Amino acid sequence: MKPKRYNQEFKTNNCRVYRSGTSVSDLNREYGVSEVTIYKWIKALSPVEGSDGLSPTEIAEIQKENLRLQQEVEILKKAMTIFAKK
Repeated sequence: MKPKRYNQEFKTNNCRVYRSGTSVSDLNREYGVSEVTIYKWIKALSPVEGSDGLSPTEIAEIQKENLRLQQEVEILKKAMTIFAKK
């Protein structure tokens, strides 16, 4: 049996409803999503302290982009040394 896939809007909506005061068990009963899954969504979509309101998911995306840019810079540095020799 395939696991259910939920879109980002559904996850965000569940987290918003949780933050407005609804318990996780109520969300579980209403939407049929396991409590563990809801807690994972809350953790992933909650802002991290000292990160200007960024969620762990957003931080991971920024770190991935930063790594890609660092790799590009290294490639350009190597290319500069090759062309400088000519």
